[in-house]
Amino acid sequence: MSQQAQTRPAVSPGEDRGPAQWAPTARTMVPLAAAAVFVVGQLYVVIPLLGEFTSGWRAGTAQAAWMVTAFGFAYATGFLFSGPAADRFGRRRVLLAGMVASALATAAVGFADDLTTGLTLRAIQGFTSAFFAPAALAYVAERIAPPRRPIALTTMTSGFIASAIIAQAAATLLLPAFGWQSAFFGGAVCVLGLAAILFLVLEPDPARGATDRPNPLRAMGTLLQRRDTLLLYLATATVLSSFVAVYTGLETVGPEGLAGNPTAMLVLRASALPAFLAAPWIAGRLRRYAPTTRVVGALAVAAASAFLAAAVSGLGVWAIAVCLLEFVGGIALAAPGLIEAVGSVAGPARAAATALYTFVLFIGASLGPQLAAFADAAGFVGVCLAAGTLLAAGATIAFAARRTRNSTALTGFNTQEPT
Repeated sequence: MSQQAQTRPAVSPGEDRGPAQWAPTARTMVPLAAAAVFVVGQLYVVIPLLGEFTSGWRAGTAQAAWMVTAFGFAYATGFLFSGPAADRFGRRRVLLAGMVASALATAAVGFADDLTTGLTLRAIQGFTSAFFAPAALAYVAERIAPPRRPIALTTMTSGFIASAIIAQAAATLLLPAFGWQSAFFGGAVCVLGLAAILFLVLEPDPARGATDRPNPLRAMGTLLQRRDTLLLYLATATVLSSFVAVYTGLETVGPEGLAGNPTAMLVLRASALPAFLAAPWIAGRLRRYAPTTRVVGALAVAAASAFLAAAVSGLGVWAIAVCLLEFVGGIALAAPGLIEAVGSVAGPARAAATALYTFVLFIGASLGPQLAAFADAAGFVGVCLAAGTLLAAGATIAFAARRTRNSTALTGFNTQEPT
């Protein structure tokens, strides 16, 4: 780290910074986005491994599926602790400590030899992994210059969402040659390596006096009393629930005529990757629009794409692939817009606000398979229609949040309304 960064005067999170005080965007975002893929990807990495757990641990399919759920609920619960911790102890400090703890817990899962041990370690892994996202998002929202912030936030959230595809692909490739444990040992090494890089790259946490530290529980309570923020959290619940539902539907029922075709399924899953790469560039072009305006538009695009996927599901793999590309693009743009909208009213309690956001986001992800199961009697078409309906409701809720004007003040916080 440069001497300039070390001697830079402390600026509290709620204050404006001069141009020389912003963190360098590329040097910050590349390792953060990579860490997002490896940390959040641990939620999804076990999906291709469930058959190994079923046979190796003599567990039923439903029991093995708890290896996903145990992580998911512990992960979402951890956000309620990690956000306040980041507000109190500093973004960089909590982020790095969480990554080290997550790496150790990830490696420990590789030593599990029965379902009970595996579930316990997966819950610990999920809880420790939760200390990355809120601190990282709050760091980006405070340390990256405003003109580059939409791109940076979109890069982070694209990493979160892309991890679902990348982690499953990596586990599938590693399994035949190295066994299921390699997904956890390899993931632990990567997370530790990225933590070392971020230790060198991230700027020190600014010094705070006792009066600068918001009460996290009070901040969360006040955020939930605001009509606009509450509506934004409700819209957030629709984002990953619909995303996970569609991709679960691909796995469980599949489009008519394509289910059971490994090549077609690989094409459909990979079709979303260009959307993750393009999302930061598109977000940069749309930054002149208010966050909630971007959210409404992105959710509407995702909803329309899900409906279109249902309509063209019988026309072949490429027609569905184009729809999934647009669908994931809408999801990838909605998530960072919601972060910006919520953060705009949180001030120095931004990490607590982000913790609530990520809690709701991943509770939605945990419920996505249930949405798919509810609709899969009608096949992949039914799953897409259910996801599209949920996203349309999310767009309507976000529009209501945009129209809401609330005078509830967060004591000592920035009270600017998201527009």
